[in-house]
Amino acid sequence: MRAPVAREQKLIRDLTTGSVPKTLLRFSLPLFLSGLLQMVYNLVDMVVVGRFVGTQGLSAVAIGGEVLQLITFVAMGFSNAGQILISRYVGEDRRDKVGLMVGTLFTLLMSLAAVITAAFLAGYQDVLRWLNTPEDIWEYTRQYSVTCVYGTLFIYGYNLVSAILRGMGDSRHPFQFIAIASVINIVLDVLLVGPMRMGPLGAALATVIGQAVSFLFALRLLYRSREQIRFDFKPSHFRISGAVAGPLIALGIPMVIQSAAVTFSMLFVNAYVNAYGTVAVAVTGVARKLEGMIGVVSQAISSAGGAMISQALGARKTGRVPKVVFHALWIVAIPASVFAVVTLFHPEWLFGLFSDDPAVLALALSYVPVALVQYLGATLRPASFALINGSGNSRLNLLVALLDGLAARIGLALLLGRALEMGIRGFWYGNALAGLVPFLIGSTYLLSGRWKRRASAPDPGKEHTI
Repeated sequence: MRAPVAREQKLIRDLTTGSVPKTLLRFSLPLFLSGLLQMVYNLVDMVVVGRFVGTQGLSAVAIGGEVLQLITFVAMGFSNAGQILISRYVGEDRRDKVGLMVGTLFTLLMSLAAVITAAFLAGYQDVLRWLNTPEDIWEYTRQYSVTCVYGTLFIYGYNLVSAILRGMGDSRHPFQFIAIASVINIVLDVLLVGPMRMGPLGAALATVIGQAVSFLFALRLLYRSREQIRFDFKPSHFRISGAVAGPLIALGIPMVIQSAAVTFSMLFVNAYVNAYGTVAVAVTGVARKLEGMIGVVSQAISSAGGAMISQALGARKTGRVPKVVFHALWIVAIPASVFAVVTLFHPEWLFGLFSDDPAVLALALSYVPVALVQYLGATLRPASFALINGSGNSRLNLLVALLDGLAARIGLALLLGRALEMGIRGFWYGNALAGLVPFLIGSTYLLSGRWKRRASAPDPGKEHTI
């Protein structure tokens, strides 16, 4: 269904002139609900498999989730960059460039999806060995990972369509699409893993089918809104345009590197954790999903805040930027605090949702202090990422990627886990403490005031050609 032009124009005005906390909440709520639904159906995979298959199935899905992170960071990086640039073009009233960006994003991301799918299918055994996949769950992990990889095209497609819509100020429809995927995934999860006894393979099939249907609905809406986005879906309009490809690559590559650095460093740490056996894999996998609940809020606020900052800078309203950063902090702090209390006083209940294995529950108790550090990082990061991404500072993005993803996470994990012989807890703490790095960098950037120069920057499309 096409959003009325008047509604779109009102939302754009709110992004640049409306009350900061109200606009931030209003724009981030659909993003939060979308992320929450996506997290719920990922959680359902683990809950259903953990209950019907046991600890081995739960661990296989955990490692399979790591594989999905490995193949989706490119989509996230370029989609986020495209959303930021579309928001800026809308703020500058450059609708012609929105259409050019749509065609460029489609061709670039769909091509990358095809290449990544082929590469993984050719070398997945090496990837699973690198992750130290335990032998007793190898076949389960292979089934889940390979099946999910066949849905890469749908994952990339959904991310790019959602980025386009959110860049235009529409966060409601992406929520509807992920709701469709969630319902389909949950129903098929219960059916395929439960009565049909397909194990992790059934959970993977449910995920892929849900993603495919969601992407088709998103594509249909984009086609019906082609006049608003200045893109008519003719083959000639899918070409990569030099007018927008330069800014997209300049902003997107550092964001991809950032995602890649964080993803690879987390997988590096997880590979050491996986070597401790199936129980350790299960506990770490469940913990990642629980932390992801706060991550959903963080990502929503980061994305919404980035769009608001981008449009504020495009409209030369620099006074709104610190307000967005401040409100992003306290909005995330509220749910993070609630979740921290629940984790601290009822950890057995949380982990017990996924498994009743006594070994899993016993090891889970030792993870509680680590989880609190993770929640702190999830509270502090989104405001910094909103400022860095919203201002389009590609160099600072690269710095965050190198320090957070490589130097801090890998360095701290090896220091605590191996040098100080803290074992699995050292690797857990190394990963958690690295999450504080973006806040330190973002706070320094905010106080320096250097982001204000982005408001007076020339049109980025005039500086790049291919």
